[in-house]
Amino acid sequence: MSAPAVEVRDLTFRYGDRVALNGVSFAVGQGEIFGLLGPNGGGKTTLFRILSTLLSPAAGQARIFGLDVSAEPLEVRRRIGVVFQNQSLDRRLSVQENLECQGRLYGLTGAALKDRIGDALARTKLTDRRGDKVDTLSGGLRRRVELAKGLLHQPQLLLLDEPSTGVDPAVRLDFWEHLQRLRSESGATILLTTHLLEEADKCDRLAILDRGSIVATGTPAELKEGIGGDVITLTAPDLEAVRESLAARLGVSGQVVDGAVRFEHPRGAEAVAGLMHALPTSVQSISVAKPTLEDVFIAATGRSFGEDEAPAA
Repeated sequence: MSAPAVEVRDLTFRYGDRVALNGVSFAVGQGEIFGLLGPNGGGKTTLFRILSTLLSPAAGQARIFGLDVSAEPLEVRRRIGVVFQNQSLDRRLSVQENLECQGRLYGLTGAALKDRIGDALARTKLTDRRGDKVDTLSGGLRRRVELAKGLLHQPQLLLLDEPSTGVDPAVRLDFWEHLQRLRSESGATILLTTHLLEEADKCDRLAILDRGSIVATGTPAELKEGIGGDVITLTAPDLEAVRESLAARLGVSGQVVDGAVRFEHPRGAEAVAGLMHALPTSVQSISVAKPTLEDVFIAATGRSFGEDEAPAA
């Protein structure tokens, strides 16, 4: 079997007294689209900066294609393409000129640079926009230019930090089609950070990161199947009283999250009749749904996805 594209072992990082990463470990297979999902302040950006060689961990190790990111940063940079959350384009230059500047940073010149630019533009469907100034492009097109920049030196691993932040759903869908095409055509490995649940659902596998620790890993389907059934949510004037009644009468252990009591049941629809009989006057509403990635997060942490988000360091 081939070595992992990314291998992280017991990674730790601190900002002063605050622990940003606490013994994080995971591996990404070659050719995967792997997502780091978590709320803002959970440690995603710190981990992204370490993998892109901008930070060195306090403890632990991160390897990209077997290369230590701290000990061999130049070799790592030759193998990765990076698309940061904040725009890195010169808005006064054209698409072509931005790519020419990027190519020269990697030592590309002449016919080789021209061919690489043509290939990157074709992959991102920007060939007819090469002469346009970046300042005239829409947000979605700018993200595609960022992607073209990251692809210019033909990296084995593409690192994307919150790639869909600030773009509308149609642009997000278009961007993901480009990522899927890139993976299928070049075999590149893609690792991205995101706080968008619908974006995480498109990944091959996920690591859910919260407060500096990984709380769950697996495919989106595996993670949701691990919930153990349907998710039942109840609203009521006295949530704590309902939670206690569920435990006493039905042996159900519920959680109070986001102004409701929630619990899992293997046959949610069948459970509703029993709930109405046991709690005829206490409950205002009951809903039954298949588990989502937010339900996975709630089950792992005991709180909703956006609750008590820590400020980014």
